[in-house]
Amino acid sequence: MTKADIINKIAEDTGLPKKDVLATVEAFMEEIRICMAENKENVYLRGFGTFTVKRRAKKTARNISKNTTMVIDAHDIPHFKPAKSFVERMK
Repeated sequence: MTKADIINKIAEDTGLPKKDVLATVEAFMEEIRICMAENKENVYLRGFGTFTVKRRAKKTARNISKNTTMVIDAHDIPHFKPAKSFVERMK
């Protein structure tokens, strides 16, 4: 399912115009991006899951085709952990 499919489904279910649903979905996703990328905050959605910021440590990696090593700096990555109720529903 794509973002467009989600927007179409929500618009169909609620009777709201697609333009309004699109703006809402975009604002929701942007707020999650801002919380995680800029503020380094976790986002908790009860019954759905948790978006967390994980820190990857600095490490040395090898390029085996060129037989060289390089250093990958420490960096943050987004992580999603589904809620227990969400996992149970998937089973």
